Formats: sequence, C-alpha cells, structure tokens
Amino acid sequence: MTSASLAERLDGLLFFPVTAYGPDGALDLDAYRAHVRGGIEAGAAAVFACCGTGEFHALTPEEFRATVAAAVEVADGRVPVIAGAGYGTALAIQYAILAEEAGADGLLAMPPYLVVASQEGLLRHYTALAGATGLDVIVYQRDNAVFTPQTVVELAQVPGIIGLKDGLGDLDLLQRIVSAVRANDPEGKFLYFNGLPTAELTGLAYRGIGVLLYSSAVFCFAPEIALAFHKALTTGDDATCNALLDGFYRPLVELRNQGRGYAVSLVKAGVRMRGLDVGEVRPPLSEPSPAHVKELAELIERGLALVPGANAGTGVGADTGAAATVADDRV
Repeated sequence: MTSASLAERLDGLLFFPVTAYGPDGALDLDAYRAHVRGGIEAGAAAVFACCGTGEFHALTPEEFRATVAAAVEVADGRVPVIAGAGYGTALAIQYAILAEEAGADGLLAMPPYLVVASQEGLLRHYTALAGATGLDVIVYQRDNAVFTPQTVVELAQVPGIIGLKDGLGDLDLLQRIVSAVRANDPEGKFLYFNGLPTAELTGLAYRGIGVLLYSSAVFCFAPEIALAFHKALTTGDDATCNALLDGFYRPLVELRNQGRGYAVSLVKAGVRMRGLDVGEVRPPLSEPSPAHVKELAELIERGLALVPGANAGTGVGADTGAAATVADDRV
C-alpha cells in the first residue's frame, strides 16, 4: 500500500481490462482476475475497471461492484484501481458509492446518459459526483460531454476532480483547455489523458501538447506491442513509434473501423486468441466476423515481429491471458 495521491500514482501505461463472462453469459470472475493479474504483472501502471472496454453499460450494479472488488483484490495496492461511473447524476453517484465500497482508488466519470446538457449542467453533474464520495475523479470528455476551456478551469477547481480524459480528439480545443487551466494553476497538477480509441495512433500528436498518459486497449491482448510503443513514445524513439504505427496500429484502426462496437468486441477477440477465454460481448454489442478475427490474428503476429528484440516465431495462441511475458527492457 502507498500513501501517495492517485494523481501521483498515475504514471505509465493504463490498463482497461475487458469484463469476462462464462458460457452462460454470467460474470466469470476467475477469468477476470487472471486477466487483471496478467496485466499488472506485465507492467500496467493502473487498472481502469468496468469502463468502456469493460462494458460498463452492460453490467448490473451488483455485477459492477463484484467486478471492481475483484480488480481491487488482485491489485492489492500495487497499482491503483479506477472504476467507471456514468448515466444520470443520481445513478452515477450510486455507482460511485459502490466503487468506493468495493475499494476503488478513483473514478472515471463517463458522459451523462443520452442528454445534451449545457456547460452549467455538466458542471453541476460532475461537481455532485465528485462530492458524493472520497474518491478522486477523472472526467471523460466525449460525445455529449464536451467542455469549453472555462468549464474545465472550473472543474479543475472542484475538490476531488484531478484530470480530464479526452475522447473527442479536437487538439485545438484541448490545447486551449490545457493553456486555460495552466494559467489558473501554474503548478500544473491537473492531469490529461488521451482517451481516443486505439490511443497510440494519435500518441505523437498528443505528446506535442504535453499529454503522455493514455489508455491502451492493445495492452489487453498484446502487451508486448503496447509497452514497446509506450517506451518509444516516452523516450523520443520516433523511429520505433512510426514502425509500429505503420505496420500495426494504423492497420488495426482500419480493421476496427469496419464494424460497430469493434473497439470492444475486437479487443475481447484478441484476449481470447492470446489464450484466455473471457467470453463474448453482451448485447447490444456483437462479435466480429470470422474474417476480421483472422485479420486481427495476422496483425498481432505482424506487430509482435516489429517489437524491438522480439523472438521470431512468437505466436498469438500462447497461453498468455491478459499479458504475455514481456522483455526485460519493459517500462
């Protein structure tokens, strides 16, 4: 255990595990624990449980609490566990309380359900959520929760709100947000995260405005590739970044864009083909086509071959679970 604040502990590659289901569609917490354990042992800096990749939308409150508790149990204080919280204000607060009861270290506050709110309404929503528990909160900007720089300045002054995860991809807006918050907080304690799907694709662009924290879906099924890219990005090895972008990440994004919900279902397929049966996605999501799963397998092979120091012949069928053995130079 550590007395460091959550903001101080969020430094490295962020792991968003999928939620595991058995053949009957019920939670498979044993498989989930194995998935989380593999990610932590591979080098994850934090576990974001029951968020977008973890199908927050598909979980009952009871399942949510049990899943977050399982992640906390496996992490055992080694890395922080951040849980998703969403829907309208009342339900978001209920999920926040459940996460706190389960032992989570913080919350990822996802956009409110369905409605398009004013800046004042969004500020009231996240302020209420931050005040409902003792957990620190990261606000997720995307879809119907898009903020002006002034609103983020105000959010950054709310006790308990420690950062903004950007899933919008408007770098002009994000640069203005960073500048406005910095002007009001010269110490620069507010955190920013690249939260776009397959965030590595835009990693170099976000690095240009000082954003190095990001969520890696690839880490769920190919941690060797994700860690190699993260190391290259944070050390300025742009040649390795570009090789992985050209040979793996860009083709992966093009594959991901061929199906609805592939940002989750394709990741689950990848975890299964690396040796851990985490089940299929729940409705309304659907499984990727067999042809696309085959293409994913070929991409993983290609990506592994691009990892500096990779062993020839590394296969995707190995019993690796959430994370395969990572080379000694991992970050």
